[in-house]
Amino acid sequence: MATTNEKVEHAATATGADSPPEYEANEIGQRARGDEWVYRTRRVGGIAVPAYASPPIQLGVVAFVCFLCPGMFNAVSGLGGGGQLDPTTANNANVALYSTFSVVGFFAGTVANRLGIKLTLSFGGFGYFLYIASFLSYNHNQNAGFPIFAGALLGVCAGLLWCAQGAIMMSYPPEASKGRYISWFWMIFNLGAVIGSLIPLGQNIHKVTDGSVSDGTYVGFMVLTFLGAVLAWCLVDARKVQRADGSRVVLMKHPTWQSELLGLWETLRTDSWIVFLFPMFFASNWFYTYQFNDVNLARFNPRTRALNNVLYWTSQIIGAYVFGYALDVTRVRRTVRAKVAWIVLFVVTMAIWGGGYAWQKQYNRATATTEDWTRSGYVGPMFLYMFYGFYDAAWQTCVYWFMGALTNNGRKLANFAGFYKGIQSAAAAIMFRIDALKAPYMNEFASCWALLAGSLVIALPLIWVKVRDTIPLEEDVKFSDETIEEVMPTVPAPEVHHEKL
Repeated sequence: MATTNEKVEHAATATGADSPPEYEANEIGQRARGDEWVYRTRRVGGIAVPAYASPPIQLGVVAFVCFLCPGMFNAVSGLGGGGQLDPTTANNANVALYSTFSVVGFFAGTVANRLGIKLTLSFGGFGYFLYIASFLSYNHNQNAGFPIFAGALLGVCAGLLWCAQGAIMMSYPPEASKGRYISWFWMIFNLGAVIGSLIPLGQNIHKVTDGSVSDGTYVGFMVLTFLGAVLAWCLVDARKVQRADGSRVVLMKHPTWQSELLGLWETLRTDSWIVFLFPMFFASNWFYTYQFNDVNLARFNPRTRALNNVLYWTSQIIGAYVFGYALDVTRVRRTVRAKVAWIVLFVVTMAIWGGGYAWQKQYNRATATTEDWTRSGYVGPMFLYMFYGFYDAAWQTCVYWFMGALTNNGRKLANFAGFYKGIQSAAAAIMFRIDALKAPYMNEFASCWALLAGSLVIALPLIWVKVRDTIPLEEDVKFSDETIEEVMPTVPAPEVHHEKL
């Protein structure tokens, strides 16, 4: 009996070796799929534009939803204290947020698989709009209950949004392009935080004394997050998405609540090795509280915090680009790339957080004073904060890539993404509560560094043993009700050609 790879090789012979492979694949794929407009490729000014239902375009839509929703949330959070002078209310709101996020996130794969991507993402986007609106209200009435309620609701919404996003980012791309897709998403998403950070920078450019950000800052963020929730409806259903080679995303054709709840348990049973990544999940948001509240808010005035925010998220774009493309170097086997990524991540952890230790020794809660960018010693902490942003992108990109290297099944990856965001959020809730209780800055710093280094050590067995050079299609369809014939490539996708945004 012919294997899947042999069937693809036969298709390559049938199409002819002398044809331009990418054009040939797109044309044959379009004829196979019919003339529905979402499958038509176009040329704009001589540039080939992928079909609307192709993975790069769909990832672009999801990236801009996150650009407008979580991106703006990150811009507000990066100011420290949700843009307020006293971070207590924001800390309590974030405890509520990440508490509900941790519960909903863990089970969000079940919901996303049952309800579909569009509804899941759009509902998720609404929570970001309400959360920012609550701080606009707090500016006027000091009612702490509204931000805490909005935070709890946002935890539900964000758990669903990030699960859907993770499933798309890891399951839509071909195996050889997963690092690039992750980097494209992370770059666009964090561009939202960069642009969002420019809003408070412009609003507070002349504000050298401490205080809360202006109403106009919150209104601007509210408009953008609302647009993000609406944009989610521009996605096509996951079952309509097809790659340039004609292959489709492996899903459940007829999901039910029962099948997806059982699928969550089945994922843990069949892929129990994923627990070795759980400590990395836990560490991945733990350090945000320290960086935003105990470094940026504690040591800098409003306009300098806003500038630091811009630089932090810009560095995330750089980090995502460097690591995402490095993880897809095809000249090196994927198993080798995984091990090299682990080594580089461990070295970078020691270097950047070692620099952070030297900075943290200089102040504590009793001695911390806010400073302006005009101070002569500002350049050192500015670069440290930029390296913190670079490191965050490197960490998140590697974690997503490790998960994507374990399977190509969209249903299973939705559950992986749910585990990731749920555990990540539980850690964030704990850390925000620790900060709200005024724990010493050095203690919080030490917990960040220890968790990051320790979780890398725990993840090493999975990275060493379970990451393979490729996952057979026969294995991916076992976790769905689809057949190989329904999802296999109809034409070959040459290794030297990669889909581009």
